[in-house]
Amino acid sequence: MKIRKAIIPCGGRGTRFLPITKAVAKEILPIIDTPVLAYIVDEIIDSGINEIMIVLGPGKEDIRSYFTENAELEAALKDKPELLELVRKINRGADIRFAVQEVPRGSADAVMLTREFAAGEPFCMSNGDDLMVSDIPVTKQLMAAYEQSEGVIMGVQQVEVGETSKYGIIKPKEIIGRRVICDGIIEKPKSNPPSRYAALGRYVFTPEIFDYIERMEEKDGEYNVTNAIADMMNDGKVYAYEFEGKRYDMGNKFGALTATVDFALKNAELKDKFKAYLKDMLRNES
Repeated sequence: MKIRKAIIPCGGRGTRFLPITKAVAKEILPIIDTPVLAYIVDEIIDSGINEIMIVLGPGKEDIRSYFTENAELEAALKDKPELLELVRKINRGADIRFAVQEVPRGSADAVMLTREFAAGEPFCMSNGDDLMVSDIPVTKQLMAAYEQSEGVIMGVQQVEVGETSKYGIIKPKEIIGRRVICDGIIEKPKSNPPSRYAALGRYVFTPEIFDYIERMEEKDGEYNVTNAIADMMNDGKVYAYEFEGKRYDMGNKFGALTATVDFALKNAELKDKFKAYLKDMLRNES
């Protein structure tokens, strides 16, 4: 079945970016002048998906505001057509809907809120703080993999051994090109990781995911979707796909700073001035 829908959970509190996230959702923090979440939505739309549900956590109404038409602002910009066009093209014609996770009870709980939206179809999921830059959108790469072999797909890349303790790490059973047949997944292994294949915030889910979530047990007050994926993996219904692209972890300050620098160096308006500034700064530091 063709994938037509995608969800983006945005329930985390963003504590690593306090104090700003006391007032602003971390997914709305900008890379220069555009929110992280806008790039993630663009990736989904560029993959051919036009039905998107964003799951909001407490205090994240600014996300809804960003993706909702603002007639008063548009009226104020009527004499500034370039800015008006910027505002009007945010959603790019996509049908963006919202669900609200009133109590932060984990990623699986957020996924369950989208069951009616999914309506029995396979769907993609993107984490709201994982930014991907690639020639072919990462979501589109996973959709193409799904067309070749249907099932739950985890988007993975190989990370350095010293970084494996930060991620869910795949235990490979067989590797066929970019496709990894999974024999299990270990969440944030402290030592002896089974591989360097890390799950990095892009998924394709089949409708069965909801049944597996319903059978899950609560752990530390939360329901983690990785546990449901692990159960499906044990039943042979999951594989991983090593996607191409550069990933920025926008959930931490270094990742956010790196993205801002890289995007500035590619920005037609800023790159020359910014590059000159960096060179001058480094010269003065030496």
